[in-house]
Amino acid sequence: MEHWAIRLHKEYFKFSCAHFLIFPDGSKERLHGHNYYVEAEIEGALDEGIVIDFIQVKPVIRELCDGLDEHWIVPGEHPEVVVNQRDDGHTEVTYREARYLAPSDEIQVLPINNTSAENFATWIGRELRKRLIDRFGRTHIQKLRLAVSETSGQWGVYFYSDEEGETPPA
Repeated sequence: MEHWAIRLHKEYFKFSCAHFLIFPDGSKERLHGHNYYVEAEIEGALDEGIVIDFIQVKPVIRELCDGLDEHWIVPGEHPEVVVNQRDDGHTEVTYREARYLAPSDEIQVLPINNTSAENFATWIGRELRKRLIDRFGRTHIQKLRLAVSETSGQWGVYFYSDEEGETPPA
């Protein structure tokens, strides 16, 4: 069986952000930052000789990266992380005994349970697919691989597979 894909890896597919990872035993890292890089591979049927136009995909990935860039990423679905937006333009984030206060416009609360590279890859991969469908209609994306590197040689990877290339229900 033959397969076709496009692979995208651009220097500007990057974002820098702060986070702390929460470990299974409940301990956490200190608040710190990384320079993350994103790579995508989209597999699908050849439609008029292409899987999907690079020109359609590149700005969407860049938009996703730009939305995370220079923010503190907070896991909005972790059961012990409490996010409280205050009236003074600041947001308080609490995890167990740790309390943080930052300007609200510098925080991105994502629908993830931890700020791992794997969860970043999942969120970006799902958002990429959703935004491509929203902007360009039915897609022929059969498989999507989205990788996020938090440091050289370390990648979190998300895979999506739909052999029929169907769009999700609305």
